[in-house]
Amino acid sequence: MIKLLKSSVSAIILSGVLLGGAFAGEVKSIAILTPEEGTDYGWNQQGIDAAKAAGKAAGIEVVVAQGLGYGDVRPTLRELASDGASLLIAHASGYNTSAPEIAKETKVPVAIVDTPNGLEKGLVADYTLSGHEGAYLAGRLAAKMSRSKSVGIVVSGEPPSWNSQSAAFAQGVKAESKDVKITYAVIGPAAYSDAAGGKRVAESVIASGADIIFGQGNGSSFGMLQAVETTKAADGGKVYFIDVIGDKSPIDKGFLLSSVVWNIEPVYAAMIADLKADTFGTKHYGIGLKDDSVKLLKTAAIPDKVWSEIQAVREDVISGKIKVEPVYDAAAVRALMTSVAK
Repeated sequence: MIKLLKSSVSAIILSGVLLGGAFAGEVKSIAILTPEEGTDYGWNQQGIDAAKAAGKAAGIEVVVAQGLGYGDVRPTLRELASDGASLLIAHASGYNTSAPEIAKETKVPVAIVDTPNGLEKGLVADYTLSGHEGAYLAGRLAAKMSRSKSVGIVVSGEPPSWNSQSAAFAQGVKAESKDVKITYAVIGPAAYSDAAGGKRVAESVIASGADIIFGQGNGSSFGMLQAVETTKAADGGKVYFIDVIGDKSPIDKGFLLSSVVWNIEPVYAAMIADLKADTFGTKHYGIGLKDDSVKLLKTAAIPDKVWSEIQAVREDVISGKIKVEPVYDAAAVRALMTSVAK
């Protein structure tokens, strides 16, 4: 069911030059559209929470349209534009075609993902974010803690954000130990909400010998987490899960090892500032370890000694001593793996 929610706040009205459906400097409200509910401790929830926080900080209204699915969202985009939104945040890669179309039709600026070449001044901005620096740390962590010397990566698709993290995780594993096997498995081309598929594929990767699963999947990640909760490793011991984007600690039953947590609020705050400065659609936005917009989650499952070692690696990444470059191409990602599950 589609839900439209308004976050409380007074509008800021400033004068300026014409920008799309508003004036440069004038930002009355922003709207965020998500395919799933904002209760996934991941992509959808982090996006909604970040939009609300950025809106509150700027003193502007925030409208949330959640649970829209992965189909045609043009009607919802048009509705939000007609309601006066100054910015439409299309928070799903499946929206990156329809949102720019509606932006051109309504003259209301949109923000999209997974389309770095789609920038259009005043109208279209892209925020293809990459948590690769955090994923590299997660790979180092996994290699240190794997008993079987076998880890797995399970993804719900191969969008740029997932690819960069998968590659960095594999690079982190190899930097820590070349003896650790990495099994890579894709649930489907766009299986973001397929929890049953996430469980099935994670179980198969565990059966191949992995005792740590690095999972990327929105709603499908709940199936991955269920798989580690109910499936023993080859040695009869516990399998651990490393999540991405959000923090599933509130629902953890003792199987969550860590998560590559994203804070998207600075990105949306920068978009609002760019709308006011008439620079929207002229730059790319990023997240990283340096300002904690990407960080590795510390859980009780990680020994203090191991955590200290990971923090030392973090400082080396921030300083540039260790360079972690994003890899967005799926074929290049697969080439980094020990094996790719069919």
